[in-house]
Amino acid sequence: MNSRARVALSPPIATIRYAIELVGSADFWPNVYMTFRAFGVALVIAVGGGLTLGLVLGLNRLLGEAYEPVLVAFYTVPKVAFYPVILLFFGIGMAAEVVFGVIHGIVPIVIFTMNAVATIKPVLLKMARTLGLTYWQLMTTVVMPAALPEIFTGLRVGFSLTLIGTLLSEMFGSRAGLGYMLMQAIGLNSVTLIMSLTLLIVVFAVLANGLLLIIDKRLHHRG
Repeated sequence: MNSRARVALSPPIATIRYAIELVGSADFWPNVYMTFRAFGVALVIAVGGGLTLGLVLGLNRLLGEAYEPVLVAFYTVPKVAFYPVILLFFGIGMAAEVVFGVIHGIVPIVIFTMNAVATIKPVLLKMARTLGLTYWQLMTTVVMPAALPEIFTGLRVGFSLTLIGTLLSEMFGSRAGLGYMLMQAIGLNSVTLIMSLTLLIVVFAVLANGLLLIIDKRLHHRG
């Protein structure tokens, strides 16, 4: 690799070697902890809120038809546009990271859950009401088993987008985390560190998404 190429990219072997050294360094894991703490909280909120809203909108056809265009429109808007407002209300720190992660991940979970519930055969819901099932029994024995494959697809998409939102928030408004490390490396023009951090993030994302995709395919195959 010539000298000009080295300015923009580091050799693959050097990137892998530095990534291994980075994993073994003492400064790396506190930043990993900060990232995954914010990501974990954001994911829990996105999943809980997304499933709740999706079930409500899916079971109520009128509400679902009214709010689906709003959700789709919000989903298409670049979330970076909301970041100055988020910083204004929550400041620099974990709260802003969590909120930014949530607004990335919650909408696809809502949309997939809503559509999955809305496509359940009406005869199943009528039979459940005829049998006098409680709301909780209806959810656990009819709605969730029937809609679970599509719901899990939404969870897989929401997982990836929540992670992206958390990392983006750390890059522009945080004092710790992998996104913060990546932004610092960009500011210092440390090509090897940039490539190594990117490699580690990509490896984690690919492994996590691969595991979720396997589960997703098994649920659809079973369904």
